[in-house]
Amino acid sequence: MDFSLARQRFYQAVRQPEAEINLAAVALYIAQEEYPDLEVDSYLNALDTMAAEVQERLPAEAYPLRIIGAINQYLYQDLGFAGNTVDYYNPRNSFLNEVIERRIGIPITLSLVYLEIAQRIDFPMVGVGMPGHLLIRPTQGEMAVYIDAFEKGEILFSQDCQDRLAQLYGHPMEMLPQFIQPVSSHQFLVRLLTNLKHIYLSQSQWSKSLAAVERILIIDPNAVGELRDRGILYYQLGRWPEACQDLETYLAHRPALEDIGPIRQLLNRMGRKV
Repeated sequence: MDFSLARQRFYQAVRQPEAEINLAAVALYIAQEEYPDLEVDSYLNALDTMAAEVQERLPAEAYPLRIIGAINQYLYQDLGFAGNTVDYYNPRNSFLNEVIERRIGIPITLSLVYLEIAQRIDFPMVGVGMPGHLLIRPTQGEMAVYIDAFEKGEILFSQDCQDRLAQLYGHPMEMLPQFIQPVSSHQFLVRLLTNLKHIYLSQSQWSKSLAAVERILIIDPNAVGELRDRGILYYQLGRWPEACQDLETYLAHRPALEDIGPIRQLLNRMGRKV
């Protein structure tokens, strides 16, 4: 387990009551493991400055759609923030410091910038857990309006979300109620870390993928799928005693049937008889 200052700060921050979790700060603690010299306060101050500049641009009659328009104008036209369509799976897109500096990111990190600005101008918004593509929406009023931070703040309605889902999956998808439910702070952070985990897995960067899994398990110690993945990563890294412990614990939790055979084979390979 990593005991760096960044990991300690992450641990302390996510153990707070969810309503008190500072998402931007925690995202920066995640980035701080990749960039040890990162100064968290400087990026939080940058978000403060952006919010203050948006506040100056708000119309006198601050209706929700006008506030969204002012944020969109500032972020995407004035500052040039954009979704990274060319190098989507670059891990830099998942680090908030890089997104603020480069003004380019993926849906979850661009949504985080948007949410942080909205919070600072007293326009509460929440993330919405659409599969494969996080959206955000205002919590004020009755109108169901969704914002796609990756697409320059595009305003979507319920049917647009249904169409976006079909586009992502390549075929019509039923719009289940859970697809547009607000995500909690913990769910948001797990989603961010899961992105990093899969990016590093695809690059065979086992240690960095392990670091993402470890932090997911700090947030949710009962995530048995992550326990399995940690065990497999320990195996890849030659840390067999720890791998055996995690994989045996996973098997005791009634795993998916398709996992049982491969996990037993790994344990046998490490000299454990299951």
